[in-house]
Amino acid sequence: MKAAAIDRFGPPSVLKLHTLPVPQPDRGEVLIALRAAGVGVWDGDIRAGWWPEGRPKFPLILGTDGAGIIAEKGERTARFKVGDRVWAYQFINPKGGFYAEYVAINTRYIGPVPARLDLLHAGASAVTGLTALQGIDDHLRVRRGTTVLVFGASGAVGTLAVQFAKRNGARVIGTARSKTAARLVRKLGATDVIDPDEKQAAERLHAVASDGIDAALALAGGKTLERLLDHMRAGGRVAYPNGVEPAPRRRANIRTKSYDAIASPKHFARLNHAVMEARLQVPIAAVYSLADAARAHARLQRGGIVGRIALRIR
Repeated sequence: MKAAAIDRFGPPSVLKLHTLPVPQPDRGEVLIALRAAGVGVWDGDIRAGWWPEGRPKFPLILGTDGAGIIAEKGERTARFKVGDRVWAYQFINPKGGFYAEYVAINTRYIGPVPARLDLLHAGASAVTGLTALQGIDDHLRVRRGTTVLVFGASGAVGTLAVQFAKRNGARVIGTARSKTAARLVRKLGATDVIDPDEKQAAERLHAVASDGIDAALALAGGKTLERLLDHMRAGGRVAYPNGVEPAPRRRANIRTKSYDAIASPKHFARLNHAVMEARLQVPIAAVYSLADAARAHARLQRGGIVGRIALRIR
């Protein structure tokens, strides 16, 4: 099979197209013929040299999430059949990542793709969808009447979080840096959009939410975030995915929680339900071929991405 992999850590140019053996599914695993994969900032971190423990085995296939069709099954996989459309997320898959024509993965980490999404958009939103939904529903407990700030609302997670918060009946305030990004965030359901680069960003937040913020999903860190979080109500909640740097500082009378997205059959079932209820749109910033994965990483490195970058594999 063709796969975009690295033989050493380094800049985007180390990401090359390889021909590698198709992984074989063992008990509890399925083989997915991938149609699309998401490209995340954490993929860039791994490519550049970050690894959670020890050293990886090269060549290393990058990619943590994607979508495709089940091509083969191992034993004890009765929940699925060959031909099913599925999406999947596993941060470190011992049998290789998702920048490939095939991935073998345990069924604990996959779910059926909801009817609303095609495989390109599903492949671009498995981990970001789980991250957004769990942040909004589980860690922030956003409900009708909640005023929620999504800091980084135009990014891969933020664009989905805005829609999930709106689905829950919340008032959503998002941040976005460009006019194009701001228009999209409003279209997705934000009542107000603040440019975090404006000197008066905190004053603008105070003007649009004079009673304060109940909850905040922090998808980026820094001084502007801290100034906006000064507007939290006592008893408010802040959540952020692990990897956000600098992490939001702890505050008196504010519950602050870091988290990682969890993939399981239960969590994918909840995500599917939310996708349909929210009539979810998955903004895609750019689509690259598997052979152009290095170009995708170079674009990722430049920043300013509205939505998520995806690889179209088939």
